[in-house]
Amino acid sequence: MNDPFLKRFFGEQPQREERQSSLGSGVIVSASGYILTNNHVVESADEIEVALTDGRKASAKIIGTDPETDLAVIKIDLGNLPVATLGNSDQAQVGDVVLAIGNPYGVGQTVTMGIVSAVGRTNLGDNGFQSFIQTDAAVNPGNSGGALIDVHGNLLGINTAIYSQNGGSVGIGFAIPIASARQVMESIISQGQVVRGWIGVELQEITPELADSLGLKMASGAIIAGVVRDGPAFRAGIKPIDILVDVEGKAVHSTNDMLNLVSQLKPGSNAKIKILRNNTEMVLHVVIGKRPQFKKDE
Repeated sequence: MNDPFLKRFFGEQPQREERQSSLGSGVIVSASGYILTNNHVVESADEIEVALTDGRKASAKIIGTDPETDLAVIKIDLGNLPVATLGNSDQAQVGDVVLAIGNPYGVGQTVTMGIVSAVGRTNLGDNGFQSFIQTDAAVNPGNSGGALIDVHGNLLGINTAIYSQNGGSVGIGFAIPIASARQVMESIISQGQVVRGWIGVELQEITPELADSLGLKMASGAIIAGVVRDGPAFRAGIKPIDILVDVEGKAVHSTNDMLNLVSQLKPGSNAKIKILRNNTEMVLHVVIGKRPQFKKDE
């Protein structure tokens, strides 16, 4: 909240001494009343009231949250709900026209238009998993958890953050792709939480300079900077300075790739992980562990 370069939408509304309140947005994703929003919208809430555009209001309960993606699922008990159609964020391209829907500053449902400015944005905050859609559609405080949709009305992402030095829109907003949000949502609804794979390594990006200093043949990817003792990677024989090449046949081009690929693996499963050691490829079998609970203050 104090980072001048990455303002969170939620929690910037005026507050009264006797009762603190804030505004956010959400997307109805099921006729059963499930709503997808941001974790930072609901994480400190004692009560949640959802107001629909048709004037109806309902109390909501939290089904589950996932701080690592800044997503949350809440639920209301109302019938005849307008349900969003989920799109395919993997097909989003730079230049695509998009609309941002939300409740900025509490003025009511607002729609703004822009384009996809970039995809796969990372390193924008302290979230564990990042691959944002960047857009120049105007989004402001109160838009958090709202929809980013394509010109056909399909949900592409959940608006979550903006780059701003004054708290208002400067045309740089970020949304969590619905491909990622859907996996989190389904896991929360079915299990009440998100369970991710983990192998217990510390990673470092391979830069051209690092590749040159280590005499590596590749100038991109993820290098093992450290291994958790007695963790899955340690037991499989992975060592510091090894380079991760692929996970279960899927190429690793960056630390973000590796984090996402491993997290999708089921704890307890046996995975093939290809590494490069002294410029020689090796395939190691790793029994995937369960990723420890994420804590923002660590």
